[in-house]
Amino acid sequence: MNTQPKGAAVLDRSDVEAALARVAVAAFTYYPEKGSEEPGYAVEEDVQWAMEPLLQLNTEDRADWWQRFTAVIADPAANRRAFITELMRLAEQ
Repeated sequence: MNTQPKGAAVLDRSDVEAALARVAVAAFTYYPEKGSEEPGYAVEEDVQWAMEPLLQLNTEDRADWWQRFTAVIADPAANRRAFITELMRLAEQ
């Protein structure tokens, strides 16, 4: 069953899994003091890197996912299970 909104892009599963692996690494290595301990670091760098496999998303969807990636990386209390479920839906056909 396709759970994608009508008109939403369906991405290749390997691209979605690559993005998931990258966001996991970014979330695992992030800590609030990282910016002060690593001069020049910004969470946006990690978000951009993690989202690279999802370049096929349209502008609106990319903006939405950018916010979701930022939250799941920078907030240890973020609901990662829901994030993973929703991210993997991008690959459902």
